[in-house]
Amino acid sequence: MSGEKIYEGVFAVHKPQGITSADVIRNLQHHFNPSKLFQPWLETERARRNRESKNQRRRRRTQRLDVKIGHGGTLDPLATGVLVTGVGKGTKQLNDFLGCTKSYETVVQFGAETDSYDCLGKIVRRAPAEHVTRAAVEDALARFRGRIMQRPPIFSALKVNGKKLYEYAREGQLPPIEIQERPVEVSDLRIVEWYEPGQHEFQWPQEEAPAEEKAVAEKLLEKNDARPVAAPAQEAVMADAAAAAPAKRKTPPPEGSSPKEDEKETPDESAPSAKKQKVTAEGDAAPVEEPKQASSAAAEPEKTAVPRAQSPAVKIVMTVSSGFYVRSLAHDLGKAVGSCGFMSSLVRTRQAHFDLDPEKVLEYKDLEAGEEVWGPKVQRFLEEWEKKREAEERDPINAS
Repeated sequence: MSGEKIYEGVFAVHKPQGITSADVIRNLQHHFNPSKLFQPWLETERARRNRESKNQRRRRRTQRLDVKIGHGGTLDPLATGVLVTGVGKGTKQLNDFLGCTKSYETVVQFGAETDSYDCLGKIVRRAPAEHVTRAAVEDALARFRGRIMQRPPIFSALKVNGKKLYEYAREGQLPPIEIQERPVEVSDLRIVEWYEPGQHEFQWPQEEAPAEEKAVAEKLLEKNDARPVAAPAQEAVMADAAAAAPAKRKTPPPEGSSPKEDEKETPDESAPSAKKQKVTAEGDAAPVEEPKQASSAAAEPEKTAVPRAQSPAVKIVMTVSSGFYVRSLAHDLGKAVGSCGFMSSLVRTRQAHFDLDPEKVLEYKDLEAGEEVWGPKVQRFLEEWEKKREAEERDPINAS
């Protein structure tokens, strides 16, 4: 293998729905390990390990030799789109993608709220949505543009005292400290399509939370939603807005329950050889499903779904800074129009300079088609990355 070109760098994969980002990395390794394209990299890595000291080799005895792969910003199973991936030395550049802007396309449905702020969660609240119109949503979006303060979802991978927020939520516990708002920036936020009730087939949450879970979720959401949504990022303006804010809105309680007051792109940690990095805010991994519990009176079959005729929806495109939660936008937008909202779908259409273009990303289905299909594409992507890096080193200003 001596003298053969070693391919390393960064490229993008089109992640499909229903699998985790870690699943993508494992499948890439499954196809890359026996491939001709990456045999020179494996041979070089094997030789490097053989030159290590006896103690280092002893520590590696149980480690398989895999192509080193990681990703630069998690997409949860519901989401599809651009997943930035690093191979070999390219994994060291994945940190560069944590602070970059990203573009998304999402669908928000109105009329219900879930514990995870998306359609995969359990319904914890319902509210009338017949009054929600495109004009009302257009008006509400104005408060989410620019530099704002956003509070992460109660179900997210952010850690408090070493424990992820969704772990507290699943256990029915309040985090030991308040979930802090964080400054984010929204440079583009537009409606691209409006769906009247009954004119779409977007997924509705399939499960209603039992009464005891609703009580816990109410407590968590009430604490998390205590401040006005989309507050401006400047502290002085925040103080003025808080002083002038109206009393907290009350939402009709969920059907069948007693009345109650209403109120993220880590480099992959699972890749065997990749360096661990902290979790980003906008794409935290979705929580593992808990075993289904016996339904209570508040979760009878006839109450687990709402006719689509009662559910208007909107498709929105946006460009946002690092740390932005699209699920939080869906949740907060529902509140802003006097209803409830949840995220029904999510597509990451761009991350940094990687666009969701068939010519610029590796289609996931190409892996199953064999190396004769995916090999030339990955080789081209890595060669383009190498040229880009060389151009940046020669002329950093103009290359960017």
